[in-house]
Amino acid sequence: MKETAAAGAPRLNALTVPPEVVNNMGNIADAGLRKAVMKAITPKAPGLEQFLRDTANSLLDNLITEGAPADLRNDFADPLATALHCKVLGIPQEDGPKLFRSLSIAFMSSADPIPAAKINWDRDIEYMAGILENPNITTGLMGELSRLRKDPAYSHVSDELFATIGVTFFGAGVISTGSFLTTALISLIQRPQLRNLLHEKPELIPAGVEELLRINLSFADGLPRLATADIQVGDVLVRKGELVLVLLEGANFDPEHFPNPGSIELDRPNPTSHLAFGRGQHFCPGSALGRRHAQIGIEALLKKMPGVDLAVPIDQLVWRTRFQRRIPERLPVLW
Repeated sequence: MKETAAAGAPRLNALTVPPEVVNNMGNIADAGLRKAVMKAITPKAPGLEQFLRDTANSLLDNLITEGAPADLRNDFADPLATALHCKVLGIPQEDGPKLFRSLSIAFMSSADPIPAAKINWDRDIEYMAGILENPNITTGLMGELSRLRKDPAYSHVSDELFATIGVTFFGAGVISTGSFLTTALISLIQRPQLRNLLHEKPELIPAGVEELLRINLSFADGLPRLATADIQVGDVLVRKGELVLVLLEGANFDPEHFPNPGSIELDRPNPTSHLAFGRGQHFCPGSALGRRHAQIGIEALLKKMPGVDLAVPIDQLVWRTRFQRRIPERLPVLW
């Protein structure tokens, strides 16, 4: 993956982050920070699940008070993801919306350079650098990084990397969890029988989330990679060094691995063997957090709005274009 960011490498889209950040988890591991990061982003942190439930219920109560139609993406899924990641990072909740606004540019897909990308990046790095200096930030990932920053054992780690961890974790985490919950809700609404079953038997929601993860197509353009050797794919010879776009999620529809792959089945014998979070050294470090965000969000929604339905015909949903994630601009619903 990091090879796609090298100078002169073929690429589909311009970078919106510094080239070295593309290998962020590798940089974290090389700096000896992986254990600290993984410990900070577990959903088992004391009080985190209750915070997530309380936030989900509060957001839904606000929507119910305002009345239908409501926008489940902009007023539920994204704010819930933002609040979760502020909590996990240990930064003030009121700073979340400001950081979230950067993501519409940070995750753009454009063949041409994006002038605002560097402005975005520099501003967010400056914010996280200030957090590291703030003596009041003592919890969460940034609180832990602030402590390690003062530890002589980590004197080799630059302030830039400490701040980069905060920026990238917030951005990638919020975009991933918010967009998945949004598209999962669309899939759920399209299947009233499944929606009703999960409402009546919430203990099945974890299995439901695994299937929703499996059928979800989250990447708009596929993952850019460079071929490491010449290989024949059908009638096409892909030469070493050429750019290829990999739709990793296509494997989740392999009928030899998932019989009837287009259907949601809650009793599959291999429910977590999908590739929604990748595999091997590129397995998503926030997978447990993402799962719990979706499970709690769906459970709260079905409890508050058991009859949730689209407020417009599904073909009237407007999908964001030239963006790294597949996501609608809005998700209008009624209940």
